[in-house]
Amino acid sequence: MPFYYPNWNNDFWRVMGLLFFGDKDHFALPGQKRFDQGLVEAFCRQEGIALYDTACEIKRLKDNASDKFLEVVAPTDLPELLARIPACRTLVTTGQKATDVIVETFNCTEPPVGGQVALSLGGRSLTFWRMPSTSRAYPLALEKKASFYQKLWPQQP
Repeated sequence: MPFYYPNWNNDFWRVMGLLFFGDKDHFALPGQKRFDQGLVEAFCRQEGIALYDTACEIKRLKDNASDKFLEVVAPTDLPELLARIPACRTLVTTGQKATDVIVETFNCTEPPVGGQVALSLGGRSLTFWRMPSTSRAYPLALEKKASFYQKLWPQQP
């Protein structure tokens, strides 16, 4: 899936399925170990969820998916990107490396996992949330991960 969080072993789309549909397999293709990209994209458009990387260029220092072994060569110009999305009021990170980029870019305090801090960008107020990683390498049960993400959408059951 050439989209965000495509790895079958990542729980991001399972968390979204639990929160919005009460079904961790909502975005899974039946009988396959992959997610339905069309369904994922339609959901994101409907809910106003935009996904983007905090780095445009990285070096992978070891042959694994851990953030710990990524070097950010060129961070994304987040102020410029956000200027193109004036309705955006919330930033969310799901990993330490992305959190580090936001903290450095906006010179803000790092929120605790599941917590938030206020940001200002050219007079515009933003909320920056740090969520737990949805990687299976992060030792937290799916339901517990979902409980953190529930804070972003409190209106969901």
